[in-house]
Amino acid sequence: MQIDWQKTIDEILSTEICCPRCGALVPEVMVGYSRAPSASQFAPLCQGCNPREECDARKLVVLCDACARKLRLRGRKVHQGGMMDALLEECQRNLEESLDYLAEYWREDLDIDPEDMDKRLEEVDPQLFAQETAWRRYLEEQYLKFHRWFRERGLRIPNPAWRSEYVEEIIALNYETLLGD
Repeated sequence: MQIDWQKTIDEILSTEICCPRCGALVPEVMVGYSRAPSASQFAPLCQGCNPREECDARKLVVLCDACARKLRLRGRKVHQGGMMDALLEECQRNLEESLDYLAEYWREDLDIDPEDMDKRLEEVDPQLFAQETAWRRYLEEQYLKFHRWFRERGLRIPNPAWRSEYVEEIIALNYETLLGD
């Protein structure tokens, strides 16, 4: 009998998760939230964010059990599928926040003149708009990557109707999206 070692190793490693802090391969990780700026290096979705160093936003962090204890991360223990569920759902939440920001919330952040209240963000602050667009594009790319992961494994996509609702809302604002037409 001939053993295909590469296939065997790939099958073993396919269910393991690499802790971003210590590099340990583990079957389960802790998934939780942190506002600590230092936690951004362990938050998968923060890899596309800039600047990460001083960010105190709430972020989804993924760590092995030992590292989670050391950093006092409160969360839930999940296997690979549970981690991917959490990442996809967090990506959806971030995209919804970006959508809400583009639609309305930016007006609260900027001190704009009353006559500019009906203008769009790109008209009032093109640089901020470019930054928000780059962040949204990154999140959409991550969403598609996570979506592919579920499809490649024949797994159900969590909250499958979300994508079409998001696409309709972003297109209604006259913005482009990578998630569909």
